[in-house]
Amino acid sequence: MNRNELRKADIKLMVVFETLMQERNLTRAAEKLFLVQPTISAALNRLRALFNDPLFIRVGHRMEPTARANEIIHYLSPALDAMSVALSLTQDFDPASSSTTFCIGLSDDVEYSLLPPLLRNIREEAPGVTIVVKQANYWNISELLMSAEITAGVCLVRDLPANAKRKSLRRVQPMVVRADSSHDPLTLNEYCTRPHVVVSHVANISNFADEWLAAINRKRRVVLSVPQYSTLPALMEGTDLLCNLPDHLSLAMGKSSVLRGEPLPFATPNLEWSMVWLSVTDSDPAERWLRKKLEQFMGDRRA
Repeated sequence: MNRNELRKADIKLMVVFETLMQERNLTRAAEKLFLVQPTISAALNRLRALFNDPLFIRVGHRMEPTARANEIIHYLSPALDAMSVALSLTQDFDPASSSTTFCIGLSDDVEYSLLPPLLRNIREEAPGVTIVVKQANYWNISELLMSAEITAGVCLVRDLPANAKRKSLRRVQPMVVRADSSHDPLTLNEYCTRPHVVVSHVANISNFADEWLAAINRKRRVVLSVPQYSTLPALMEGTDLLCNLPDHLSLAMGKSSVLRGEPLPFATPNLEWSMVWLSVTDSDPAERWLRKKLEQFMGDRRA
């Protein structure tokens, strides 16, 4: 291979090209790289001159890659991954003096209940570090990892990319929360007849609970679907609404004195929350530090 060709290359330009391939949009690429759009536009012009190809053709609001661009990214992304690993081996990570920006993916329940103590610890140990949180769930966690929008995530996980790694952090017991004045435990009949709230980022009106109930030939009545957990105390206060929550979130929301949690009135399997990351970041000292923190504060300390 002719290494002299590398003298023409600018690593920053290659990172811009990879990001444009992922985002297909100048504005989103600029936001992802913490740059302004004119800088991305100028970089794209330099890339077009370097590769002697338009690289992207505007189609509506998207920029579709040319055949040459698709061929380039096939070789470029693994090369950038290898360079990241090589560079990480030469750098130590000192939390106290670092100004690193970490992008992590967290499900809404994890962000609400488990992020606050982690953030307090990081502010003490690494005051110059910035944490960017993206909402993650088992529908989008793989996409977030593969697009490099995050380097690690914690949520309920299903299928992952072949180069991803996974570590179980906690087994979660489903609970039901309520805001009424009665302190008698719910019966199965009460659970099925009272109105329910479902928290769904994709506007579903059913979830795991409906599958578990169907297995015992029962069903419940969902009257509201909302996209996030944080509104539940205000929505449920003074009503007979019920909502299923993971045990760690039920405990955190119970501190508001509006909601209180209790076990579901029927048998359920435990769910598993995991930390996931790509193997390319295994040896990066900063990422290892981050994963250790995620495990320390988001893992089940009862285990």
